Amino acid sequence: MDMEARAHSEHPEALRLWLRLLTCTQLVEKQVRTALREQFDTTLPRFDLMAQLERAPDGLRMNELSRRMMVTGGNVTGITDQLVAEDLVERIDVAGDRRAYRVRLTAKGRRAFDDMAQAHEDWIVKAFAGLNDREVASLHKLLGKVKTRFQETE
Repeated sequence: MDMEARAHSEHPEALRLWLRLLTCTQLVEKQVRTALREQFDTTLPRFDLMAQLERAPDGLRMNELSRRMMVTGGNVTGITDQLVAEDLVERIDVAGDRRAYRVRLTAKGRRAFDDMAQAHEDWIVKAFAGLNDREVASLHKLLGKVKTRFQETE
């Protein structure tokens, strides 16, 4: 039984909404993790790291990758080591700092990521196929209001 199913009618609507959002997020994430593993023999953290690098063609320093992914440096190092071994990313020395380096996608990594990103987009579109375009736009707008409220309080 998921968390949403455990919410009883006496719970406030906001709590029930939160549990519905959480349940949907978990279901979509599970589907994406499974598809990445089955179709590309990779993991969601590897995909996420490659997505960050795809947005930064010149590469990113390890601490920037860690910050963007909201994980520890050790996690980023482990994933990077795997991707370097598979020639999907490369480490590049940073001029003037012998201890630092940037990580960027290799040509092979860019091709692999492009394939994964296209499949990922298809999976997400299918996940929301039960909604029409107007409903998707409305849900996006409403969740944007929630996001804005949090950004205003930071």
